[in-house]
Amino acid sequence: MEVIPTAFPGVLLIKPRMFRDQRGFFMETFHDNRYRELGIDCRFVQDNLSRSSRGTLRGLHYQKQRPQAKLVQAIVGEIFDVAVDVRPGSPFFGRWVGERLTGDNGHQLYIPEGFAHGFCVLSDEAVFIYKCTDFYAPEDEGGVLWSDPDLAIEWPVSVPVLSEKDRSLPLLQDLGEDDLPQTGVHR
Repeated sequence: MEVIPTAFPGVLLIKPRMFRDQRGFFMETFHDNRYRELGIDCRFVQDNLSRSSRGTLRGLHYQKQRPQAKLVQAIVGEIFDVAVDVRPGSPFFGRWVGERLTGDNGHQLYIPEGFAHGFCVLSDEAVFIYKCTDFYAPEDEGGVLWSDPDLAIEWPVSVPVLSEKDRSLPLLQDLGEDDLPQTGVHR
């Protein structure tokens, strides 16, 4: 397994070993001991799976009082995955990192607590799976508008397919500290 640090400490691009032959491939998508050795020392409690069509954009989401770390991966198709630092007091606050994840490359992105997360679909269809360190709590959900000009995310889609919820998320500048993830991390 290869691990590549991103622009943010703690956000990691992970390239698990993939064993290919004429039948297809095999890979471990998670092994607790190996991931702990990488510094991903957390307990995942929920797995989520989504299927989306080309141009769909989901995000940017986070939980406020029960922030989640996530391990994300495209199983089928191709996505552009984004993590935005929304930790109050972080020197990287309001900055983002994006990675292309595909079913063929098997790459994963580890996103610690305190980041807003979103992705858009670049293939005809994408199946996306992610592990979370806390249970989803709809009453605790927060988010930032995908097209926030202050974030200036370079999405590879210009007119995405959005849910009404995602279309109406606020700008980061309009959120107070209580509206952001409460991670206790002030760096």
